[in-house]
Amino acid sequence: MDGTARGHDRDHALGIACGAGAGALWGLVFLAPALAHDATPLQLAVGRYLAFGLLSVALLGRRGRALAASLHRRDLWWLAALALSGNTLYYVLLSTAVQQGGIAMTALVIGFLPVTVTIIGSREAGAVPLARLAPALLLCAAGALCIGWPALATAGGAARAPGGAGALAGLVCAVGALVAWTLYAVGNSRCLARLTRVSVHEWNLLVGVATGVQALALLPFALVPGAGPREPAGWLRLGGVSIAVALLASVAGNALWNRMSRLLPLTLAGQMILFETLFALVYAWWWERRLPRPLELLALMLVVAGVLSCLAAHRAPRLLSAAGARE
Repeated sequence: MDGTARGHDRDHALGIACGAGAGALWGLVFLAPALAHDATPLQLAVGRYLAFGLLSVALLGRRGRALAASLHRRDLWWLAALALSGNTLYYVLLSTAVQQGGIAMTALVIGFLPVTVTIIGSREAGAVPLARLAPALLLCAAGALCIGWPALATAGGAARAPGGAGALAGLVCAVGALVAWTLYAVGNSRCLARLTRVSVHEWNLLVGVATGVQALALLPFALVPGAGPREPAGWLRLGGVSIAVALLASVAGNALWNRMSRLLPLTLAGQMILFETLFALVYAWWWERRLPRPLELLALMLVVAGVLSCLAAHRAPRLLSAAGARE
């Protein structure tokens, strides 16, 4: 193996580690709606992203104004669009899905993100052909079905029962969150590839500022009288959860994801979203104080096999290329 191939392998190993770290931190967002169960989804999103925006402004410091001035108008539009699709809209929909349909069902739908992102990424120049990625995609889809099949069956039964419309609404919101975050993942990856003068950490903080502005605009709607916690303890809990999720998931998790996005091709980066689903399930098992069910264990094995299959698909072209060069 030549130096270039070894360099690719090191980048891939570091990228996968960053993707796993981002998934571990992002999985916490599935717990937040359960922890602050008396808050509305809009209040959860506004609280989290107000905190994220303030943290981003503080971390950028004086550098923030110079960075903003260096961006073109198109870049500013992209910041607003990414903040909306990947943060504000996504989290409102995800919080609603968790509160209406449960963590497991929501994790199932979000678990299809690797499929949607990889299919889109396969159309980019130089990407691994979709046919080569088919085994990985099938394994991932099978794992996601194993994760959420019982939850979907429960939701379907509840939807047919009186008063069961909430579970169906949760499923619809989860699908909406899937679409919103797919758009974010693809757009963010392309922006990072184009804006080489901005570091991944700086770009994450700039998105945080844009999201904070959106949260500030939505604040009056989140504070409608009669909505949300009825006791001061509930508001304190919402504040604590918002700050914790902003720091761990939005600042640290997004920074790891952006670092990964520059190290891995989009077709492989899409597979890394699976770590969020896996960690969300682990946190759900802890929250519910139970052991994983057989189908859930099977899902874990399928998901790991899918990621390994995707790695092999990306490694094979480099090995063939290196062999051809030696010949």
